[in-house]
Amino acid sequence: MSQTLAQPYQQLKRAWESRPQDLEQCGKLLPQLKLGLIEAGLLFPQASANTSDLEITREILEIGAFWSIRTKDISSFDAPLQGLNLLRLLTQNRIAEFHTTIEGLPSSSISSPYIQHPVNLERWLMEGSYSKVWNARSEPLPSYEQEYGYFMESLMGTIRDEIASCGENAYESLPLNDAATLLFFNSPNDLLQFAQQRGWSINLSAQTITFTKKREEKVDIPKKDIITSVLQYARELEQIV
Repeated sequence: MSQTLAQPYQQLKRAWESRPQDLEQCGKLLPQLKLGLIEAGLLFPQASANTSDLEITREILEIGAFWSIRTKDISSFDAPLQGLNLLRLLTQNRIAEFHTTIEGLPSSSISSPYIQHPVNLERWLMEGSYSKVWNARSEPLPSYEQEYGYFMESLMGTIRDEIASCGENAYESLPLNDAATLLFFNSPNDLLQFAQQRGWSINLSAQTITFTKKREEKVDIPKKDIITSVLQYARELEQIV
């Protein structure tokens, strides 16, 4: 287990095992640990996951469940965690798994704002309404603002890559201001850094960005073979008639 998880895990254990229990400290550490488990792929692990890591994950989730009961805050445990996992799937463009997860949720959870929010985000993504996704960044979910912000920023990165790929095919160049608006960048420096990562040419004096065109692959069409096959097929049809 990484240090980013190991240290808060030990702090959580001490707070939970202390007498009296430090429920306030546990409440601060649990969201951080849940986010770490999602990032590490331990919340919904693969068969190859380390056994020790899985045992620690189970202990963290058990403490989280008991903490929710003892603080009489049951709703804070289930839907928010499911919502964060749905956001994770969106940021990784795992749309099929996203829908499978939604279908497996109980009907009582679907109406939760923690579930509805990623559902709306996915619909806007499919519609290409990226501006709605961008505007949704200013509406963080209660109690999970930090974790929500992390996944939304990752999602915007995925969107920018998609827009950039379309822009490379649609335009030869764009003014810097137009490119910044298209890619949802507020800072010119962020735009320039993104452009360099994509290999675009930047002309600061002309205030333009020139896109790098990908070479089109030439596909050789076997014309003679196709003609021969069609003629053979025609002769066979004549024989049948």
